[in-house]
Amino acid sequence: MIPPVPALADYGISPDHGFLPPELPLDVLPDPYYGQWESIVANLQGLLLSKRLRQVIDRLSVLSTEYLHTDAEWRRAYTVLIFMLHGYVWGGDKPAERIPPQLTIPLFEVCKRLELPPVATYAGLCLWNYRPIFPDEPADDLNNISCINTFTGSMDEQWFYLVSVAIEARAAPSIPLMLQAISAARVGHTSVVIECLQDFAEILDEAGTILQRMYENCDPHVFYHRIRPFLAGSRNMQDAGLPNGLFYDDGSGKKEYRQYGGGSNAQSSIIQFFDIVLGVEHRPTGVTRSDRDDNAADGAAPKARHNFIHEMREYMPGPHRRFLEHVTSVANIREYVEARRSDRALSTAYDACLAMLRELRDKHIQMVSRYIIIKSRQSRTQSRSISPRRPSAMNIANTRQGDSSNKPGGKKLRGTGGTALIPFLKQARDETGEPAIDAWARRMLSNGPAGSSFASLGKVDEHADGHIEIVGMAGTWAMDDSEGGICHW
Repeated sequence: MIPPVPALADYGISPDHGFLPPELPLDVLPDPYYGQWESIVANLQGLLLSKRLRQVIDRLSVLSTEYLHTDAEWRRAYTVLIFMLHGYVWGGDKPAERIPPQLTIPLFEVCKRLELPPVATYAGLCLWNYRPIFPDEPADDLNNISCINTFTGSMDEQWFYLVSVAIEARAAPSIPLMLQAISAARVGHTSVVIECLQDFAEILDEAGTILQRMYENCDPHVFYHRIRPFLAGSRNMQDAGLPNGLFYDDGSGKKEYRQYGGGSNAQSSIIQFFDIVLGVEHRPTGVTRSDRDDNAADGAAPKARHNFIHEMREYMPGPHRRFLEHVTSVANIREYVEARRSDRALSTAYDACLAMLRELRDKHIQMVSRYIIIKSRQSRTQSRSISPRRPSAMNIANTRQGDSSNKPGGKKLRGTGGTALIPFLKQARDETGEPAIDAWARRMLSNGPAGSSFASLGKVDEHADGHIEIVGMAGTWAMDDSEGGICHW
């Protein structure tokens, strides 16, 4: 029996707001019992600047969650606690590996309710952390939204989160739209499928336009050195001072370390929804299409590999995760189009969606190069010019994290989600074009036409082996040991 097309209401998803909450996020928890928490996040920048946050949290009482009633209150409690948590970990000269019961006990209870891990996630940083300036104006207008909480108090940090919020709001109509396309494909209504795909391509194009606005108010230096360190998780953070991860002290006396990825736009349900409804399949990083085909031909089971995109679903709210699983079970657009290759209008509409989605990923790779790779190079160059006798605070922006690269002695910079991002992002981009129907479109999406927006990064030369060179006015310098990224999209 074919599963029914999911009903959005069953998963708390709004046809108008998508994965953003159906009601606006709370600015503060209404019960004065939680005044201590709200006071801390309201003064977070001052407490971080004075390095007094840890001692203030250590003096807190362990608050109960029994006074949290509505979904909005549970979401607000989660956002408050993760800002306190990451400020506590990364707000000193060295990271704190022990999380006190004042944070651990209520955070575990809140996370159990929301089905989230005890770490900052995209949901807490973006989805549940915005407010409109004018409530009667739309949330997909970047000129009408602001953040409720930030670590730095900077416009740059607000803008970094708000660009994602605006994309979520603009892309929200694509959810009922593509569910309609799935239903239409079931009954053979090709004209409806074509119309839905055409509208979907326009939404993807508009999302890419919003993403490009990141450059307007988020400075790469501020992001790399001031914002990004607070978004880090506890996985692959050996060189940053967390060799074992974090010890969440729940007062039981049991010392158990945990490791989690940090906040990442790879945890955005809307981006994964785009892939699912179009039938884009993402393999574990480093596994090529031919590898998979060879295993299938030999009848051999493929080796287990880390699939970052699938893992990121564990960092989504439970209902959103289950919704994506449901959509996966009913997605039929790719098969429907492949079975009607002779229908040029249908194939063109489908391939246009793939082109817009790949374009979105191309823009993000360019953004990663500007905000992470180039800043990483500059940071290392500057650090070598500083006297080794000069003491400095630990900052993950200046440390190398993770596994050794294939360059002897080298290590890969990692995104805040805990993975080496340039190989991941490039593969995800290239996989986006694989389902293309028309042979010409497939070549375009697989290789990228010379001189077009699908070509290599603006001043970044990509090599087949993943080696990267930055080409500048002063010459060319290699980046083959500096793979990493914001961990977004």
